[in-house]
Amino acid sequence: MRYGSDHKAGSKSRILDAAAQQLRAKGPHKVSVAQVMSDAGLTHGAFYAHFDSKDALVAEAVSEMFTDVGERAGGLWDLSAREGDDLRAALRTLLEGYLSASHRDRPDRGCPLPALAADIGRTDARTRRNFARGLNQMTGRIEEALSRLPLPNPDANARTMVAQMVGAVSLARALGPGAESDAILRDCCNAIIEKLSL
Repeated sequence: MRYGSDHKAGSKSRILDAAAQQLRAKGPHKVSVAQVMSDAGLTHGAFYAHFDSKDALVAEAVSEMFTDVGERAGGLWDLSAREGDDLRAALRTLLEGYLSASHRDRPDRGCPLPALAADIGRTDARTRRNFARGLNQMTGRIEEALSRLPLPNPDANARTMVAQMVGAVSLARALGPGAESDAILRDCCNAIIEKLSL
């Protein structure tokens, strides 16, 4: 039986969703094609109609993760139309959401950066490029916003801010819920707010 292109696109989307879930939960090296296909409700044999290898699946799933988190965050990352105090408030809201216990406790639905950062250097070049593209998009949005505030070096401040955010979430997840983990998130958030006068 032949299926139309809509069916194939729907199947591929389900595969990428399942792979993204595994990536967040287990990291790129523990992604199992058989489990991804099972989670997507498809046979293992159907995998090769969409991808030529596990590496190709992981690379595309990394891109999908950045698209997915951007869509779920809605207007949280849309800073382009904001100015002055409204822009500062939007950046604070972004920080507080990112550096929150709910983001820490839901790696399956959160930003791919803290979920993948420790493992991505050991993946293939295509996966690293897709990860770098997602990182650069996130950093670029913050840099563009900071450039509209009277702050020097928006590029350096954006890179520093993203590194602090990702590092704080990574460390907080490593510790798990608790007072020390909460303090890392809170103190990092307050330090960024103070440094950038948000």
